Amino acid sequence: MKVELLAPAGDLEKLKFAFHYGADAVYFAGKKFGLRANANNFTLEEIKEATDLAHSLNKRVYITVNIIFHDEELEGLAEYLQSLDEIGVDAIIASDILVIKKAQELKLKLEVHVSTQASILNRETALFYKSLGVTRLVLAREASQEDISDIKSSTNLELECFAHGAMCTSFSGRCVLSNYCTHRDSNRGGCAQICRWSLLDEAENTFSMAPKDLNLIEYIDKMIEVGVNSFKIEGRMRGIYYIATVILVYRRLIDATLNKTITPGLKKYYLAILNRCANRDSTPQFFHKLPGVEEQYFLGRDEYSNQDFLGLVLDYENKTNQVIVEERNYFKKGDVIEFFGPNIETFSYTIDKMYDEENNLIEIANHPGMLVKIPINKQLEKYDMMRIKVFDKQLFL
Repeated sequence: MKVELLAPAGDLEKLKFAFHYGADAVYFAGKKFGLRANANNFTLEEIKEATDLAHSLNKRVYITVNIIFHDEELEGLAEYLQSLDEIGVDAIIASDILVIKKAQELKLKLEVHVSTQASILNRETALFYKSLGVTRLVLAREASQEDISDIKSSTNLELECFAHGAMCTSFSGRCVLSNYCTHRDSNRGGCAQICRWSLLDEAENTFSMAPKDLNLIEYIDKMIEVGVNSFKIEGRMRGIYYIATVILVYRRLIDATLNKTITPGLKKYYLAILNRCANRDSTPQFFHKLPGVEEQYFLGRDEYSNQDFLGLVLDYENKTNQVIVEERNYFKKGDVIEFFGPNIETFSYTIDKMYDEENNLIEIANHPGMLVKIPINKQLEKYDMMRIKVFDKQLFL
């Protein structure tokens, strides 16, 4: 069975990094009909550029058309779907039955996948969508191992499951808190994430009701065993460092699982990396048991902006053995850092010397976007990344 790693793409830059770091496919929205209204999203011209790039790399593109439609949103839907089909996108992700039916009426070549917004958790619902001619089900985030296995054996459809990222305090986005509190409809792309606000009770005590993030690296092998075809990563609003880190971790763990080279120590190491790059705690949530008190935030939480991402590699000068880095966060001479990328083994390095763009010796890099040259004898590639060294991998193995 082919196992797909599916990445979010909030814009073209993130899409390119997702592919570079190992994604087999990406999903994103156009300017209309998608559930991430606050993302940059893609024009039709950008969708074509993204699709052409994906196909040149033998990768795939899925477009979300998954809002819950009201009458006023119907205008332009047929034309939009036809445009996506003409561009050659591989699939749309739909939640409303009218979109599935419209794609059939228009005799489109693209595949139709059912969105997680449909909250599929049982075989009868899965069989109903199969009867509509869809080729893939994106199961609810609340699906257990038993649910997934049962749906797979009952339908034999492709199954896509969220493996990493944010959870909703309601069933897979079926929430009205945002609409009630801010008049921003979460089911039409405007979620204000009320569940993550700090709230006050009558005695003015602070409390929270947000679930911790989803993280299923402990169960990659079990997910493959029960028939998951696509591991989906959430995060169209995340930055390139998060996308690169999470996609590379899942790429290497999926490959190690399929190659039977996975070890408990490797899982622990990559779990530490994932927990470091996010600003919220993560757990397996519903996959192996019903969530309890450890899977939820109740009494507030700390969410700190991650400062580990130090620089993006732009080039490597073979003549001078220098890497050229675009600085993203403060670093200085003497810091112990590490480089990672899709085609190198992560390695650590102590900065002994560094130079600015004019080859002046410098002690610190403290201007985001500045170019810094660091002498190093290991070959690096464009779009490798430099971060703070936090963990010694050998201690986990």
